[in-house]
Amino acid sequence: MMFLEERKQICEVARIMFDRKLTNAAGGNISLRINKEYILMTPTLMSQRKFCRLTPEEILVLDYNLNKIEGEGRVTREANMHLSVLENVPLANAIIHAHPNHSTVFACLGIDMPIYYEACEKLKEIKTLPYAKACSVELAQKTAKYMKNRKNEIKRHGIVVLLRKHGILVVDQDLYKAYDLLERVETNAYVSLQAKKFEELEYAR
Repeated sequence: MMFLEERKQICEVARIMFDRKLTNAAGGNISLRINKEYILMTPTLMSQRKFCRLTPEEILVLDYNLNKIEGEGRVTREANMHLSVLENVPLANAIIHAHPNHSTVFACLGIDMPIYYEACEKLKEIKTLPYAKACSVELAQKTAKYMKNRKNEIKRHGIVVLLRKHGILVVDQDLYKAYDLLERVETNAYVSLQAKKFEELEYAR
C-alpha cells in the first residue's frame, strides 16, 4: 500500500475531528500533499456513511488531475477546493475542511470571527468569505485567492478562513499543525459567543 503511515494519520485526525464535534455528518474532508506527483484525500461521504471511521485503504491516492491511483471510494466533490489551494500555496501540505459547531455560527451569519483567545492572535483575522455554493468552481476560486494572498504567512503559522453558510478551511505545513489550529479556532469561536452573552448582560444592567 502506498503511503501507509500518512494514510493512518489522516484516519486518526478524521476520527478525532468527528468525536470532538469539529465536523458533522454533513461533511468535511482532509487532504495531504505527499510530493509533486501525489495527494492523499479522504473519500466522499466519509462523515455521512462512515462517521469518520476510516481505514487506510479508504484514503485515496490522487494525482494532480484528481485521477485515483489507489484507495477505496469515490473522490469528494470538494476535491477542487483542496487542489486549488495546494496549487496556489506552495508551502501548504495539509488542508482540513470541517463544520465545527461554534465556528460555523460565524460562517452562517457571514461575519468575521473576533479574536479573543491568545492562541489565535497570530492569525490577525478570521475572515468569512462571500458566499459561493458548496463544491462549486466559484468556491474553489475564492478560497484559493484568499489563501494565495496570505501564502507567505504559512512560514510562521497556518491560515484559516470561514466559508459562508458552510464551515471552515484550515491550511498548514503538516496535518497535526492544521488540526491544532482547527481546535484553537473552534475554542476561540466558543469564547467569542460566550463573551457576547456577557457583554449583553453587562449592557442590560
